[in-house]
Amino acid sequence: MNMIILKGRLTADPELKQTTSGVSVVDFTLAVPRRFDKDKTDFLRCIAWRQTADFIAQHFVKGSQILVTGAMQNEQWTDKNGNKRDSWIVNIDAVEFTERKEDKPQTTTYTPVNKASDDFVNVTDDVDFPF
Repeated sequence: MNMIILKGRLTADPELKQTTSGVSVVDFTLAVPRRFDKDKTDFLRCIAWRQTADFIAQHFVKGSQILVTGAMQNEQWTDKNGNKRDSWIVNIDAVEFTERKEDKPQTTTYTPVNKASDDFVNVTDDVDFPF
């Protein structure tokens, strides 16, 4: 079974892209502190597709903490000098929030608009209600 679970922080804002056939994809690096050596951090390349990619791009920014599950994949190729190269990526299946909303890095602010309704009726204390 090839399954990996990682909890870390995004090193940059995820950039949503589309393939030529219109499939959403997001590629980002996740900084994951080592479990028993907090002075060391691993930087892992992650890739997500379709709705998962859309979700990550919409809800996470640089510095956001995220929990990802997926599978490790090894990519192998030959560079322009004829040397064989390889790298590991995490192909993401699912993501979860790991921070409370107020702990997340803020990118936008919400300002409520006080709009008086024409149907609003002021009720005073001396009104006799039928119930």
